[in-house]
Amino acid sequence: MAQKDLYKTLGITKSATQAEIKKAFKRTAMKFHPDRNVDDPSAQDKFKEAQMAYEILKDERKRQTYDQYGFDAVSGQGGGPSGFGGGFQGDVGDIFGDIFSDIFGGGRRGGRSNGPQRGRDVQIEMTVELEEAINGINKEINIPTMVSCEPCHGSGSKDGETKSCQTCNGIGQVRMQQGMFSVQQACPDCRGKGSIISNPCGHCGGQGRINENKKLNVKIPAGVDQGDRIRLSGKGEAGPQGGPAGDLYVDIHVLPHDIFIREGDSLFCEMPIDFSTACLGGEINVPTLMGEVMLKVPAETQSGKQFRLRGKGVKSVRSHSTGDLYCKVHVETPVNLSAEQKELLKKLDKTIKAAGDKNNPRRKGWFDNVKSFLDKMTG
Repeated sequence: MAQKDLYKTLGITKSATQAEIKKAFKRTAMKFHPDRNVDDPSAQDKFKEAQMAYEILKDERKRQTYDQYGFDAVSGQGGGPSGFGGGFQGDVGDIFGDIFSDIFGGGRRGGRSNGPQRGRDVQIEMTVELEEAINGINKEINIPTMVSCEPCHGSGSKDGETKSCQTCNGIGQVRMQQGMFSVQQACPDCRGKGSIISNPCGHCGGQGRINENKKLNVKIPAGVDQGDRIRLSGKGEAGPQGGPAGDLYVDIHVLPHDIFIREGDSLFCEMPIDFSTACLGGEINVPTLMGEVMLKVPAETQSGKQFRLRGKGVKSVRSHSTGDLYCKVHVETPVNLSAEQKELLKKLDKTIKAAGDKNNPRRKGWFDNVKSFLDKMTG
């Protein structure tokens, strides 16, 4: 008997994970499925080989035996096509239902929906001010969603009674023959529930749920940031047939602020200072989350100088550490000058120019760079 390389059959390596094995089998099965290769007689054997390779490799015990002793040691455990040992045991629809659903459009394995089901999750966006995100807040919201019908308690039945579906005999699944394969699908009459409501609830039309605007109080913790998500367990859509509700996910959107820009746990702001304070030094009041603080500006401060105020930033919702506030100052050019002020500035300008580069330490270096640039351009 010729040895079979099961990994080669699926186009994978021996180190492949279970997820990779399943993905490879799905790809190979779809490629060689007989219904897709009517004109290729060899496709059926290739399909069965892939089927057998998957049946062995998906079982860790069989896979270990195969890796250690070869195909002959496991050929009797799974059966298969010619050259693989005995015949394949089991129903394809049961074993590969989740894979063939992509081929046939049928239900997935274990896809029975009879009985209560979990409701869908709901996702909304909540817009908050920067102060609200930093300090935390409780907000009341209204969300349109599916809620459990109160008159029938989510059952969909007016009298609480149901009868078994005759089409699927209460199983919720029916089998459909697709060529050589038998595939499970949800029952079209009971939609997979396994039972039929003979006396539907008039309030919900037998659905067990109704559309309603649900009012909720959402607690936004202090320190949340743009893009953060808050999960409220059990606050999503009510489940069909009285099933548990899904979850509500609240995505945070923080509005731009007039003063601060936030980056992580740090805050940034810009402050104008007058010409004399920049020259002589002084003190300015800087806004913070805890109120104003005094910032000492040293003499000869240049426009664009950034000061760091430690611990005046945001307290993180994750690490509970507090960031810093960075304040950048901009020297403001005075406007609407009086005749006296203009005269004083002229006198000041005269004395500064007389001092040469002493009062303007950056000017000489800048003009030297400009001269060097122009010489290169003209030379």
